[in-house]
Amino acid sequence: MHDAEHLPPTESENPRTSGLDALSTLELVRALDIENRSVLPAVEAIAPQVARAVDGIVERLRKGGCLHYFGAGTSGRLAMLDAAECPPTFGTPPELVQAHIAGGLEALRRAVEGAEDDRDAGAREARESVSADDAVVGVSAGGGAPYVVGALAAARARGALTVAVQCVEGGALMAHAEIVIAAVVGPEAIAGSTRMKAGSAQKLILNALSTASMVRLGKTYGNLMVDVRATNAKLRARAVRLVRTLARCDEASARAALEHSGWEVKVAVVALRRGVDDASARILLAESGGALRSLLEER
Repeated sequence: MHDAEHLPPTESENPRTSGLDALSTLELVRALDIENRSVLPAVEAIAPQVARAVDGIVERLRKGGCLHYFGAGTSGRLAMLDAAECPPTFGTPPELVQAHIAGGLEALRRAVEGAEDDRDAGAREARESVSADDAVVGVSAGGGAPYVVGALAAARARGALTVAVQCVEGGALMAHAEIVIAAVVGPEAIAGSTRMKAGSAQKLILNALSTASMVRLGKTYGNLMVDVRATNAKLRARAVRLVRTLARCDEASARAALEHSGWEVKVAVVALRRGVDDASARILLAESGGALRSLLEER
């Protein structure tokens, strides 16, 4: 391309895969695998920025704020996925982690032409949904999707914490971010197809942001999912196992405590371990900020 020197890495041609269509199927798959190897080092390199963002997000959430993601295309779909997984995994209300995608919900299934380029739409949606108490993460592989830039600019003007998640150095998005998380994965195996390496990097980063934030908020005990919503047979069985393990009781006692507590694992565990009723267990959990560890320490 004659203007290749002006393209972001996410749009540039990759010399390692220039003959991709001439490879055998096995060679093709191996070539894609080789490209994917650059994702983990790129994500590992920005761990300090992710940690700083987590601390900022947790500070906002503890004060009653929400976490908002704004993205377009693949970035928006990944943001939607991460937000949707928080309620069943961590027992959070749907409004605690919200995702906004350029073009609205229709864009989850198919591309909405021009939505990514509508900066005013991003700004308008941020003004309608974001408060000064919130944390806002703008996700854009190339660091310049106008919808995301508009949203982050409006969120920062509101006083919200703003974070940019991107796969390039530089770009318009970072001008409106207090924290920039840039996992530079280089050119894609197929030029511009940021659903590939950039998408993988963004998913890892979003996973880390939400998961680490929830751990800091006491939504786990060690690596156990103690705020899980037991909404189906598999999750109810998991809840029983958790209570049996943490309350050191048999299955019948665990199930009875869960049924009595409305299938709230932490309430059931505290009630059994402390020998109190559900109301008292909830008071103890409120006093501990929802964290289970201090309530289970040997006395």
